[in-house]
Amino acid sequence: MQIEVFKSKIHRAKVTQAELHYVGSITLDEALMEAADLIENEKVQIVNVNNGERFETYVIKGERNSGTVCLNGPAARKVQVGDIIIIISYGIMDKEEAKNHRPTVIFPDQNNSLN
Repeated sequence: MQIEVFKSKIHRAKVTQAELHYVGSITLDEALMEAADLIENEKVQIVNVNNGERFETYVIKGERNSGTVCLNGPAARKVQVGDIIIIISYGIMDKEEAKNHRPTVIFPDQNNSLN
């Protein structure tokens, strides 16, 4: 049996931009992507700590070490610059494999940098 499990998370990143007139997605600093085991075009769930919004989109690679966390397209209406969000990815794996899986969780600082 295959099940969907929590794969990785960027916990409490700060939204730096919201670009309504753009094809939908979230642009993330490449360093954050690598640390959180995310790849370009991967589906993610966004949870907005400030307003409770929860939605899905996909990742676009942003400039490395820029701190960029930009919601694009319709997702831009679900956030305000400065909001704190959680970015979660999930994976499909065999149930037995999932029992031993340990998700990757990163905690960026207030500038979306990794210490």
